[in-house]
Amino acid sequence: MEVFRPYFRLVRFNHNYRRLWLSQIVANFGDWFGILAVYALVLNYTDSELLLGLIIVVKMLSFAVFSPIAGYLTDRFDRRTLMLLCDIGRGVVVLGFLLVNSESMLWFAFFITSLQMMMAAVFEPAKSSSIPNITSEDELVYANVLSNLSWSVIFTAGMAIGGLATAWLGTSAVFVINAFTYILSAYFIYFAVIPHIRDEAHLQKLAKPFKGIIDGLKYLKSRGDVLRPALAKGFYEISLGGMVFLLILISENVLLTGSVGLGILYGARGIGTAVGPLTIKGWFGDESKWIMLIGFCMIITGIMYFFVGLTVSLMAMIPLVLVAHAASGANWVMSTVLIQKRSPDEFRGRIFSSEWLFFTVCESFSVLFAALILEFKLLEINTVILVMSVMLIASGIFWLLFVAQKEKKYQQHLNFTT
Repeated sequence: MEVFRPYFRLVRFNHNYRRLWLSQIVANFGDWFGILAVYALVLNYTDSELLLGLIIVVKMLSFAVFSPIAGYLTDRFDRRTLMLLCDIGRGVVVLGFLLVNSESMLWFAFFITSLQMMMAAVFEPAKSSSIPNITSEDELVYANVLSNLSWSVIFTAGMAIGGLATAWLGTSAVFVINAFTYILSAYFIYFAVIPHIRDEAHLQKLAKPFKGIIDGLKYLKSRGDVLRPALAKGFYEISLGGMVFLLILISENVLLTGSVGLGILYGARGIGTAVGPLTIKGWFGDESKWIMLIGFCMIITGIMYFFVGLTVSLMAMIPLVLVAHAASGANWVMSTVLIQKRSPDEFRGRIFSSEWLFFTVCESFSVLFAALILEFKLLEINTVILVMSVMLIASGIFWLLFVAQKEKKYQQHLNFTT
C-alpha cells in the first residue's frame, strides 16, 4: 500500500492535476469505448483486412499531418482553452458516425475519424505540456505514471465494455455515449487552473506560424538530449503498431475466439501497460540510465511477441502480451518525463507534437505494412508477427549501440561540468 501513497497524495491535494486527470479518464474511456464500434461499422459493410487496417492508418496519419500546426497552437495559445475546444469539437464530430448506414457512406466514417484525430493532435501535446506546469518536480514522475496507469485501466475497461455495448446496444448508442464523454471531459478541464506562461517576447517569436514551426524543429534538432526521448515511442511503433493490429486478426482467424479473445488479449495489453510504469520509481530511479533502459524495453517486447507468433494458444499469449506491454508502458513514461524535464515550456508543445508526428507516422506505416502483406496473402499472420518482432529486437539493439551511447557521452559531460 505504501507504494501507492504518493499517487493518493497527488490526487488528493493537487486539485488542478486531479481535474486534468479526471478529464483524461473520461475522454480515454470514450475513445476506447467507441473504437470497437468504428471497427464494427467497417466490418458490417466489408470483410476487407486492408480497409480495417486503413481506418487505423487514417487515424494515425490525420494525427501526424496536423501535428506541426498543433504544436505551434499549443505553444502560442492558452492550453486549457485549446483542450476545452478540442473536447467540445470531438463531442460534436463523433455524432457524425450516426450518418454511416450503408457501404456507400463508409467514406464518411474515414472523414469523421480524420477530424476527430486532428483535434486529438492538439489535445494530447497540450495535456502533456501542461502537466509540468501544475505539478512539482517531485510529483512529475508520479503524475505521468498515474496518467499511464489510468490509460491502461480505462483501455482495458473501455474496450471490454465497448465491445459488449456494441453487441447489445448497437453502434449508434455507443457513438452517442462517446460524444457525452468528451463533453464531460471538457467540464473537468473548465474548472482546472493551468498557468499560461507567455511573455510578449515569446508571443512575438510565434507571430508567424510557419516560422514558429520551423523554429521548433530547429530547436529539437539542436538538442540531442531532448531529441533522444522524443524518438523513443516512434522507434517502438515501427514494429509494435503492426503487431498490436495483428492481435485483432489473431483473435478472429487463429484463435477463432472473435471479440472475446480480442478483449482478453487487449486486457492483457492494458494490464501490462499499467504494471510496467509502476516499476520505474522502485527499480529504475536513476534517470540517467533511462535512455539505455528504453533499448532493453524494445528487445523485451520483441522477444515476447516473437513467442506470440510461435503459439496458437490464447492462454500462452496472455502473459506474453502482458510482459511485452509492461516494457512498452515503461518506455512511454520514461520518454515522456525526460521530455518534460529537459524541454523549456515555450518549446514543449512543439516538441511533444513532433514526438507524436514521428510516433503516428511510424505506427501508420507499421499497420499498413502488416495489412498489405495479409491483403495480398504474402505471409501468414503468425509469420508476419515473427518478422515484425525480429524488427523490434533489431531496433532495440540499434538503440543500445548508437542512441544510448550518445546519451552516455551526454551524461559524462554533465558530470564533468558539475
